[in-house]
Amino acid sequence: MEDKRNIQIIEWEHLDKKKFYVFGVAMTMVIRVSVYPFTLIRTRLQVQKGKSLYHGTFDAFIKILRADGVTGLYRGFLVNTFTLISGQCYVTTYELTRKFVADYSQSNTVKSLVAGGSASLVAQSITVPIDVVSQHLMMQRKGERMGRFQVRGSPEGRGVVAFGQTKDIIRQILRADGLRGFYRGYVASLLTYIPNSAVWWPFYHFYAVPGEWHVCTTTVGTWILLWLAGLGATVQTGPWRLAVPGRMPPPSGCKTLPS
Repeated sequence: MEDKRNIQIIEWEHLDKKKFYVFGVAMTMVIRVSVYPFTLIRTRLQVQKGKSLYHGTFDAFIKILRADGVTGLYRGFLVNTFTLISGQCYVTTYELTRKFVADYSQSNTVKSLVAGGSASLVAQSITVPIDVVSQHLMMQRKGERMGRFQVRGSPEGRGVVAFGQTKDIIRQILRADGLRGFYRGYVASLLTYIPNSAVWWPFYHFYAVPGEWHVCTTTVGTWILLWLAGLGATVQTGPWRLAVPGRMPPPSGCKTLPS
């Protein structure tokens, strides 16, 4: 249905589910491979005390590359790819919730608000434990330790295999904090991403109304539409983002991140 907009509103029943999931996962993976090294660098820069290890993004990139090679920029990547599940769960929850709410209201604002918040709740419940483990793996480096936990290497001095490191980190988190250790920053994440997601979708539909903005008639217009929606949501939820830069308590010598 057009619903008086320049773009067709695609509902759950309109989707080709096979293409939707296959292409969605593939495109997300390509993006993840491209940006993951910078996610790792950002996390290390946030955790270090002052400029004790790195003096900036480029300096961190060079030092990690020299010390650990390309693989050093992808520590924790295999574990992090499991968040692809949360991405698909987000969209599925969003679409199914919109369909459910449509039985009670035909307002796109109401449907988008409820569906966006519900989708983010489901996604964050899956993402946070994966992020906690992944971020601890990001902190593994040669020389001075950065993270709270240190992966034990093999007797020959080489690191254990990737998922061996993951199991080691999981055991250490369980031993130190129990199951709650996997949900550090969970409440802050919910307070950040649920409102952000709930507000983003109504803003998207608001800016799509042709009588007011006329921005969604071209590809460039669509990008402008997405940017405006993101800007509106960020303004509304920005303060909470300060509470979710990282989810792990650092060792002594590193600054404390909120959890």
